[in-house]
Amino acid sequence: MAPRPAWKGYLKLSLVTCAIELTNVVTHTEKVSFRILNRKTGNTVKRIYVDAETGKPLEEGDEIKGYEVDDDEFVHIEEDEIEAVQIETSHTMSLDGFVDKASIQQIYLDTPYYVSPADKVSEEAFAVIRDAMSGKKMAGLARIVLYQRERPVVIEPLGKGMVLTTLRYDNTVRQPDTVFGDIKAVKTDDEMTDLAELIIDKKKAKFDPSKFDDKYEDALLELIRAKKAGRKAPKPKAAPKPSNVVNLFDALKKSLSADRGAGKGKNPAKRSAKTARPKAADGRRKSA
Repeated sequence: MAPRPAWKGYLKLSLVTCAIELTNVVTHTEKVSFRILNRKTGNTVKRIYVDAETGKPLEEGDEIKGYEVDDDEFVHIEEDEIEAVQIETSHTMSLDGFVDKASIQQIYLDTPYYVSPADKVSEEAFAVIRDAMSGKKMAGLARIVLYQRERPVVIEPLGKGMVLTTLRYDNTVRQPDTVFGDIKAVKTDDEMTDLAELIIDKKKAKFDPSKFDDKYEDALLELIRAKKAGRKAPKPKAAPKPSNVVNLFDALKKSLSADRGAGKGKNPAKRSAKTARPKAADGRRKSA
């Protein structure tokens, strides 16, 4: 069964327009989920709205959205009034500018969606826009109203389709300096940096998301299977807690030794001696 589109509308490049639909990239259907039960009866429970002052539950249809304009003073907004709010980006994404996708800092990237033509008539125009961006190696910037919020987005070619990623507004993103500003500059030892680079070289790999294992999900499933079979919940193995490194140089050398099997018989210590840069002038090894 084909996934249900998250949004339908139009993609526009100058006077060229095509009907498109967005589909969620991420699915959570296979993840473990729990229902809330009444411990005494085993029945599922449901949540109801209760009047904060009277304590009485609301009847169906009595709920209404409210925007607080003063203390306990609200403007009432009907659901259909919200749905009636329409701006151009509610139904059309205009490609207003183009950038190198790599120029967008990762902290601004939010949620990805697949973009595909919504009908046969739109396939040619969709392909022209996609191939033009692919040829120029550029990504398009646009805006879209999604889930009752206007969001900036970036659109780029992906195979026979395209992928759209919503972007975060600048005023919602904490800049790195606000978090990293108190980190003191450290002069690292060149030889220790070389050892760390060797460890990185030995652990080089191709990105393969199929190898990602959700160990927490597996542990939850094991718990469920045990409980279903009437067994006691399995006791988790206590993971050793890491501690701060006392001698960083020794820790780096031990790390290389531990990974020696991946080095195809080469002695990492010898390689380190050959490739390491000269030590600091005072000859001391710094440790964290």
